[in-house]
Amino acid sequence: MLESLFFLPLFTGLIALFLPVKLGRIVLVVTGLLHLQLTLLNMLHPLHAIAPGYFGCGPAGLLVLLITSFIFVFIAWYAVFYMREQEMQSESIFIGCMLLFLGTMSMAALADHPIVLWIAIESTTLVSAPLIFINRSKKAIEATWKYVLICSVGIALALLGFFFITLSMDRTGIDLPLTFSALNTAARQLDPLWLKTGFIFVLIGFGTKMGLAPMHTWLPDAHSEAPSPASALLSGALLNCAFLGIFKVHTLLVLAGLGEFSGSLLIGFGLFSMLLAGIFILRQPDYKRMLAYSSVENMGVIAFGVGIGGLALYGAMLHLIHHSLIKSSLFLSAGNLVLGFGTKLVAKCGGMVRLLPRTFVSFFGGFVGISGLPPFGVFLSELLIILGAFQTGHPVAAGLFIASLVLVLAGLVQIVTAMSFGPCDEEILVPEQLLRLIPPYGLLLTSMVLTIWMPATLYHTIVDTISIIGGAIHG
Repeated sequence: MLESLFFLPLFTGLIALFLPVKLGRIVLVVTGLLHLQLTLLNMLHPLHAIAPGYFGCGPAGLLVLLITSFIFVFIAWYAVFYMREQEMQSESIFIGCMLLFLGTMSMAALADHPIVLWIAIESTTLVSAPLIFINRSKKAIEATWKYVLICSVGIALALLGFFFITLSMDRTGIDLPLTFSALNTAARQLDPLWLKTGFIFVLIGFGTKMGLAPMHTWLPDAHSEAPSPASALLSGALLNCAFLGIFKVHTLLVLAGLGEFSGSLLIGFGLFSMLLAGIFILRQPDYKRMLAYSSVENMGVIAFGVGIGGLALYGAMLHLIHHSLIKSSLFLSAGNLVLGFGTKLVAKCGGMVRLLPRTFVSFFGGFVGISGLPPFGVFLSELLIILGAFQTGHPVAAGLFIASLVLVLAGLVQIVTAMSFGPCDEEILVPEQLLRLIPPYGLLLTSMVLTIWMPATLYHTIVDTISIIGGAIHG
């Protein structure tokens, strides 16, 4: 059944809370592999939903689910060997919450009912908060409270947005199930005023969880203080789930003939997120916070591409995939740096190419990829978004988009160059280990392969996702 995709990690997550640590590590990896197998099976032969009024196999949700499941396997593998080297209080809680996190994100990806989606997104906050708090330092506590409070307020606004969408049905007397698939078929009959009002609240609410500026303030602290496997999940998977909520409501507005309204808002928030991230990345002293601000920038890129539409929408979906792969790899490489240097400060991590040469390859490769340089897929996705912006008559927006990318690149080059080739008097605390290097290398390799060749099933899933609202594969 379709619901097994989230029942499985929820069940094993609850059990893992009470298991011995060594057995819990096995459960973490095995559950990730089983979840990926079920996800691939569902893409090839759609599973039957027990509650079709609440869950469904929409193409956008399937895409997010596949990304989440795929990167979780690599992150779970890495976490096992990371936890052997890093002292962690309550490791059983960490393993259990990682699995519960996978379960709630899977529920969000499969949700067809707006309120079920809201419950799933709110649940991701509750089960991921202990992952940030796990080290119990003063900064970790502060980051956890900021994450819970800011995201909860944002999610509350998203709930209000769904109420307004429901009101748009009542105002015109539409009698349909409250599901995204049903609403899409009757989008033209919905009250446009309440529909637009609902989108504003959903954009602000889920945009908070997605990390769009200026609602992003929780993200740098949470990503910086969480252990690296948790940071990789927060950036590579959670942000996509929040984006999915915005995308589904944007789809509804496009089908209702209000796409210019929602698209303009997405373009504005996207550009502002990119510009603000670029400013904060400049001279950033903490490399994990640098990666967090890079996530803010990349969520802005995705929002911008979706708002532009057409060819840029296809680019945005490619960016969604490649950002998750490359950013997850970068956070795992950052975990190796934390173990090796014992610090997150850029100034104390010089000489990476000499002291941690294999980690340097994965970290520098991730930097090349996330900066939009070939042979990684972000280069292709950003190029398609720029071309799409010019094709649809947004030359000014395209210019600002390019300027923001250059600003971000300037900040990243400065930091990564200093870390890679700068002087350093520090000694390596934990030597490199092959088993901790395989996951970041594997994620980078996947991005490179998908740039050259994409499986037909994945390609058709992207096409199905964007064709609903007029996305184009060719210019």
